[in-house]
Amino acid sequence: MSLHVRSSLPADALAGLAARQVNGLFPDGVDVAAADLAGAAAAALGRLEHCFTRIDNKYFFDGTQAVFDHLHGDQYAMWLYLLANELFKRGGPAAACKKLFLLNKALHGCDVFYEVELPPIFLLVHPLGTVLGRGRYSDYLIAYQRVGIGSNHDVYPTLGRHVTLRPGSAVLGNATVGDNCSIAAESLLLDRDLAPNSVYIGNPRDHTVRPQPHVQPIWRT
Repeated sequence: MSLHVRSSLPADALAGLAARQVNGLFPDGVDVAAADLAGAAAAALGRLEHCFTRIDNKYFFDGTQAVFDHLHGDQYAMWLYLLANELFKRGGPAAACKKLFLLNKALHGCDVFYEVELPPIFLLVHPLGTVLGRGRYSDYLIAYQRVGIGSNHDVYPTLGRHVTLRPGSAVLGNATVGDNCSIAAESLLLDRDLAPNSVYIGNPRDHTVRPQPHVQPIWRT
């Protein structure tokens, strides 16, 4: 795999770091070896490169290549999700996948289970308290802190492209969010569809829908 990402650590060192972290957090006598994560780490770094090249921010893309810093909290949260998800897809040990998921939760307060399929292009913005459940997601997703995507009566929402979830917002249940939509801060969309190019503000009892004519400028086209 040919990578064009400027990373603070190479893939094998990232695998070693994650292994040491999970073993320190879970000294249960069943250690995760760096070699167990190596293949998934390289593939996850490739997925991260694809994602970061679409983000118009100098800390993610410097104008010529993707940039990854394992000491950048948002980036490392995204990395740990990709690593756990990639390991799961490769048939890796369930215990190792769970430990990586819990490591992300412990470090960043971010709950994105390794079986959840986030889109190839997404962005987590200081995602403390964010829970992204088993909804259906599309590219150019932004999730801020305390965001919730979850079920109501075992039905999960579907999110279109260019959806932004502002701090404290939630989408639950039988909801379809169209392309280029935002859920405003502290708003709850429950069992309700949202038309494309809209901003939803409020809750099921009291809400407003406003037009959103432009996509978020953070994304490179």
